[in-house]
Formats: sequence, structure tokens, C-alpha cells
Amino acid sequence: MLNMVVTKELVHDAVLRALAEDVDDRGDVTAALIEKEVQGSLRIVARHSGVLAGSACAIAAFELVDESLTVNWLTSDGETFSKGTVVAQVTGSFRSIVTAERTALNFLGHLSGIATLTAAFVEVVHAVNPQVQVFDTRKTTPQLRALEKAAVVSGGGTNHRMGLSDGVLIKDNHLGAMSIAQGVARSKELNPTLLVEVECDTMDQALEAVAAGAEAVLLDNMTAEQVKSCVIAIRANGGEKTRIEVSGGVTLDTAPLLAAAGPDCISVGALTHSAVVCDFGLDLIRQEVGS
Repeated sequence: MLNMVVTKELVHDAVLRALAEDVDDRGDVTAALIEKEVQGSLRIVARHSGVLAGSACAIAAFELVDESLTVNWLTSDGETFSKGTVVAQVTGSFRSIVTAERTALNFLGHLSGIATLTAAFVEVVHAVNPQVQVFDTRKTTPQLRALEKAAVVSGGGTNHRMGLSDGVLIKDNHLGAMSIAQGVARSKELNPTLLVEVECDTMDQALEAVAAGAEAVLLDNMTAEQVKSCVIAIRANGGEKTRIEVSGGVTLDTAPLLAAAGPDCISVGALTHSAVVCDFGLDLIRQEVGS
């Protein structure tokens, strides 16, 4: 597992690709209706409460459109905001501000939505068991994984694998071609420094994975009662230090029940594939014609 660090280069690459969807060689034909001399000051305002993420992308959108724009950011990633909170103020060419507006708000809304949902999961899980971590998954938007995983961290969650080379996770489809014991043994031979995890649908599979030397087991699509039984059995059969992860259609209603069953972590695909976008608006403070 890792907590994603997002570089300036990564942010600029994502934002440039997004801007290219909006602005081609013809430019912003609506913004062109505004006289070049018109300057403006606008603020980004939250339309409802949430947890902020994606500020670097929003800042980059304005600056990559026009480096002369001044962006004053007032709320940091990971901080909560309420309806009506002014999270930033942008000043400069009115043309440039409105051209960058949608790209900036798209990133901010999408990533803040992920952070907000993550925070909700962390809250209900920690209310029952503060030791249980909330993990994300690889169910991310293509080309936006690093940004989305950073948003999970902003919401208090923890990153699982960034990609397929970051850890061994032997899943049910892999087990169609080999046994658990064969998979664990081969993993340790080929990648001795990587953690080996096995997805298990039954207690027997979980105990087989522990006996084979897997450092982690993933209890998939089990009820809270089944998870509790597996946790007890794993701890009693050589898996005192085995990381026990729970996954499979976890919701805000089921997460507390699963946390109470005693796993080390709960992975939630919904954090990145089903988060509702946070709504932000760009509101005019003032506009004036430059000299």
C-alpha cells in the first residue's frame, strides 16, 4: 500500500489533456466576445459541504491558460468546507478566467467528491473500530488514477496498489490456472520483496493462504458474521500477523458491521467509481476595463 504523491508534472499533464478537450486551435469563441482589456475578480464557491481535493489541478488550469492570472487559494486539500465557503479567488483577464473555468471546476468537483465520500467511510468505520483502515482500489478513471488516489488520501483513506507491479494479489481468476499454494510459492520465488495477498471466498481458502505463507488475505463478498469467523480462525491458525482485508460491494451501511468483525482494512471501490461530484461555482466579485 502507498499514499500517492502527486507531482507538478503529473498535474500539468492531466490538466493540459483536459484543456485540449475544451480549447482547440480556434480558441474559446465565446470568451472572444469579451474585450481584451476587461479584467475580473471571481471566487470559487462551494454549493454544498464536503472535503476538498484537487486544488493543484484547479490552480494549474487557470495558470496554464494564462500565467498572468492570480489565484489565491483559501482552503487546503483535506480540509472540510460548508455550503457557501469561498475556497479560492481568481483575478486577471476575464477572458482567461472563463476559458479555464470548466476545466478547473471539473477537477475540483470530481476529486473533492472522492475525498468527501472517503471521509464518510472513514467516519463510520472509525466510529466502530479506529484501527481499521479504509483502502481504495484500482477501479479508477483511466489516466486519472494518481489524482483520484491522492483525493482518497485527502479524505483520510489509504491507497492500495497503484498498479499491477506494486504488489501480488492472487484473485479468483488467477486461481483458475493454479492453486493457492502454487501461487504463493511462485510469488515468493519471482518477487521476494513484495507482499503476497490472496483473495479468498471461503474460510478454507483463507486458512490455505495463511498456511502457504501469504502475508495478507482478502475476504471477498463475505457477511460480517463470516468475516468475524474467518478473523478468529486466521488468528488461531498461524495468522497472528496476517493482514486481513475485506472487500466486495461495501457500502456506508455495511462498512461499520464489517469493521466490527475485526479486519485490518476494508477496501471500497465506490470511493473512486461512484463518488458524487461536489458542486462548485465561479461567482463574480467585480469586473473592470483595464487601462
